[in-house]
Amino acid sequence: MNSSHQAQGTIFPAPNFNPIMDAQMLGGALQGFGCDKGMLISILTQRCNSQRLMIAEAYQNMYGRDLIGDLKEKLSDHFKDVMVGLMYPPPSYDAHELWHAMKYGSNLQEDIYSETSGHFRDTLMNLVQGSREEGYTDPAMAAQDAMVLWEACQQKTGEHKTMLQVILCNKSYQQLWLVFQEFQNISGQDIVDAINECYDGYFQELLVAIVLCVRDKPAYFAYRLHSAIHDFGFHNKTVIRILIARSEIDLMTIRKRYKERYGKSLFHDIKNFASGHYEKALLAICAGDAEDY
Repeated sequence: MNSSHQAQGTIFPAPNFNPIMDAQMLGGALQGFGCDKGMLISILTQRCNSQRLMIAEAYQNMYGRDLIGDLKEKLSDHFKDVMVGLMYPPPSYDAHELWHAMKYGSNLQEDIYSETSGHFRDTLMNLVQGSREEGYTDPAMAAQDAMVLWEACQQKTGEHKTMLQVILCNKSYQQLWLVFQEFQNISGQDIVDAINECYDGYFQELLVAIVLCVRDKPAYFAYRLHSAIHDFGFHNKTVIRILIARSEIDLMTIRKRYKERYGKSLFHDIKNFASGHYEKALLAICAGDAEDY
């Protein structure tokens, strides 16, 4: 796997952390008519997610109010989305976003089922159930799976689509890494090119996303950010979601991949499209240095 174990986030636990003091500062920043947005940024983007949850608890004890509720009430627009987004624990943050994309409902699997169709839906369902094997590799099996993938790209029957989906959703990332190499050996073709030739629509996009994620997750997120910023005229929801969701995992690495691949830094592109406290909050999450501007 390519150096993903060295992946680096941009947000780390704050040293000398004092949730009670932070809760007091936030209380002050959210009081009255005005609102000290700079203070909100300097506290919430400089604490890791588990620290933010402790601050919310201290805030509740101190003021008898819900911090997320107060942020929603006092803030507006995309700046609100960033600040509120920072307060969710990461897994529920993903669910929360998927739910928004589906527009309604409470049960994620039911939502996906009713909003999508066919093999695209089945693949999404598979991913949501999280049945992927962990860390297990079997080279002989990889060669077999690669043959199945190759056949699935030639034949394209419903049954082949199902087999494709089972392999991509359930095998460990390490195993898929081997499968993709074998696929190249058998077919003389890169699996992404093969998928793009054989399938179209959402199903194709999803399969390619899974492959890119397996190969190099930070590069995949760099690609998603770039397309959200440039192809969709700065699709705020996607940009916010990725920056927050990856901030403690590999956002620093995503920034490197972004710069390598697109020539301009993520910083540069955010500054170009966002403004005001919204821009400041996004840049703070990216944790940039002077040379990134």
